[in-house]
Amino acid sequence: MSRYDVVMHTWGCKVNTYDTGLLQARFAKAQGEGAPETTLPRVHVLNTCAVTEEASREAARQVRKIKSKEPFSKVVVTGCGAQVDGGVFDTLPGADLVVANSHKGHIEELIDQMFKGTLQEKVFRSNIFRKEALEEGGGLEADHTRAFLKVQDGCNSFCTYCVIPFARGKSRSIPVERLVARINELHAAGAQEVVLTGVHIADYEDDSRGMIRHLEDLVQTILEKTKIPRIRISSLEPKELSDRLLDFYENPRMCRHFHLSIQSANTATLERMRRKYTADDVVRIFGEIKRRMPDAFVGMDLIVGFPGETDEEFQETYQRLVETPWTRIHVFPYSERPGTKALKLEGSVAVAVRQSRAALIRELSMARYKARAEEELSRVRAGLLLKNLSLRKAESSADGYTHQALTREYWPVRIRSDRGETGQEVKLKLMKFVAPNAGRMDGWFEGEVLW
Repeated sequence: MSRYDVVMHTWGCKVNTYDTGLLQARFAKAQGEGAPETTLPRVHVLNTCAVTEEASREAARQVRKIKSKEPFSKVVVTGCGAQVDGGVFDTLPGADLVVANSHKGHIEELIDQMFKGTLQEKVFRSNIFRKEALEEGGGLEADHTRAFLKVQDGCNSFCTYCVIPFARGKSRSIPVERLVARINELHAAGAQEVVLTGVHIADYEDDSRGMIRHLEDLVQTILEKTKIPRIRISSLEPKELSDRLLDFYENPRMCRHFHLSIQSANTATLERMRRKYTADDVVRIFGEIKRRMPDAFVGMDLIVGFPGETDEEFQETYQRLVETPWTRIHVFPYSERPGTKALKLEGSVAVAVRQSRAALIRELSMARYKARAEEELSRVRAGLLLKNLSLRKAESSADGYTHQALTREYWPVRIRSDRGETGQEVKLKLMKFVAPNAGRMDGWFEGEVLW
């Protein structure tokens, strides 16, 4: 097996983060022990995203940038962009190898053949809907204490704005027992938190034991058969957050953080998007979370300017958001995506209008985020130490922060302390909120460690 120094570049969702961790482990296993890294040829592996066309264009720019700085390195493009945007990558100067998701499970062998000069092709891509493999065994990137565990891949929904089913294939799931075993492995390796992720995790369905088990069954089994301290669930749609699933949050190991894929709070817009819920479902789930867990962190994804969205429909979404309880919004102005049914819908919204609507939502989100943060002041939360900032020159500064932490509720915290190790969970008193500025949507707390 050829030996080389791998540099990973990751875009997109938590599933891609999982895949990157898996690839890192696979590359390390394939190459084993050998010469020091400084003597090895360098391979840049770009794990691309395809949610928007711009995401693939950004990856293409990165290919050109890498080759201009390191002309003798090899560049391998993989991921969702490699699967659906062949027109961007297949003939791109600087891309030495294109390995689509359909062939991601063979990437080590293909790179090895590239170095040996035995490859007959540059591009490896096939029908993703025929893929059954899920590439298990990932989840933990180098130097991370939070593990992103893919429990499911693919999607059967085919929302009109989304190309991801064509990038990831049909929905398929990893059996419960193998996931439980993997969580125990990750915990033993130092992970203190696991984030259950997938392309559409509510589609989780395991029939390996002669009976069908769904997401709720998986969560229950994880709580019963693992001891990992923190469990977090990634994106769900409003109707997918069932009463049974909410009941599990009575267990303190379940992080009270929700990320809801809302996209709109107007029923007509949701119907054009081919979403399977209504504006009333959106309002209901916000209220139910607030009733059960008043201190939960509730984030969401929202698209504005979708084809056919009138001023009245946008105002209806905006007003519902004003009146409902949540914490933060990730808003996206609608972007035309080749290969989606939305391109055929009537009523295109001017780009300037999309941008102005997005600005209004961002302003609303920033105000709400700051207001919720003020409610957290002086509270004591359990924070997981993620980074030792004093060891990272690029992130250290004169402000004296030594560690970056994350509470179970998803609040970022920075602390000043000469104690504490990465991966340790400590009690943090939230002392001061450093608010986001106009150029970014994030902020953080200054925290005091209560040893």
